[in-house]
Amino acid sequence: MIKYYLDFEKPIEELELKMEELKRLSDGKDINLSGEIKKLDKKIKDLRTEIYQDLTPWQKTLIARHPDRPYTLDYIGLMTEEFVELHGDRRFADDKAIVGGLARLKGGLPVVVIGHQKGRGTKERIHRNFGQPHPEGYRKALRLMQMAEKFKRPVITLIDTPGAYPGIGAEERGQGEAIASNLMHMSRLRVPVVSVVIGEGGSGGALALSVSDRLYMLEHSVYAVISPEGCAAILWKKSELGQEDFSRAAEALKMTAQDLLSFRIIDEIIPEPSGGAHRDPELTAKSIADKITEALEDLRTKVPGKLLEDRYKRLKKISSFTEETKAVSV
Repeated sequence: MIKYYLDFEKPIEELELKMEELKRLSDGKDINLSGEIKKLDKKIKDLRTEIYQDLTPWQKTLIARHPDRPYTLDYIGLMTEEFVELHGDRRFADDKAIVGGLARLKGGLPVVVIGHQKGRGTKERIHRNFGQPHPEGYRKALRLMQMAEKFKRPVITLIDTPGAYPGIGAEERGQGEAIASNLMHMSRLRVPVVSVVIGEGGSGGALALSVSDRLYMLEHSVYAVISPEGCAAILWKKSELGQEDFSRAAEALKMTAQDLLSFRIIDEIIPEPSGGAHRDPELTAKSIADKITEALEDLRTKVPGKLLEDRYKRLKKISSFTEETKAVSV
């Protein structure tokens, strides 16, 4: 059973706890409660579907941050085999907030996979710096991408970060330059690059791993220039901010997968199981792997020059504007 429920999931929690109690009462005893359990299970599924088909952007943000949600290493374990993690940027240190290495997709295709890793539990979260990379993390990622290019392996990136680490040390070691360098080099990689936002896609910290030939988002992930909390603090400058302020900011940011698909920033939405990816990580991993495999089957047929040309065109199509003219009376 799920360990943690969000506020809007409390009705589901109550019913699931009741169902667990019925299962305990009927387990190993003569009491047959299978009929009641079956009815309750259907009621839970219907309620979950009803709640999840009408989520607000702020609620989607909370799902993207759910502590039970699968992280990069979870997906690597489910989607790949023979994963060999590589460490360090060959300049300063090994940043634990970004993981990556050589692997084979299940089916045999060799790839290089890179992603943000938040960590589960207080100790690991501190170890992973809560998924906020330092400059050496981005330089490690770039080193692995250049290795992929050298050995002609496709690159897969999994994005899940609140943003790049904003500390003084990170700035002193060139955080902005590291992110900018990734953007430049990723746009020129002569191998296919497929990116998937699996949780939070926060600011430049996410962008540094998402310049790609195909960019996908899980159904309940988010992708924006700033967090709703940061946006609310800048816009309204109140001494105390609450859920209503964060909800307004999330709505204004247009950060959901559905919004970004309509803006042509992403290529497709990968559906999640009812209740979110944490309800069925195996099924979610299969959906991601299938979409990556489908994309690579198309991209691997292109020669490097065509790959770069199409990537450039894809990035150019993201931006658009409309011009309004007003009649001037004489």
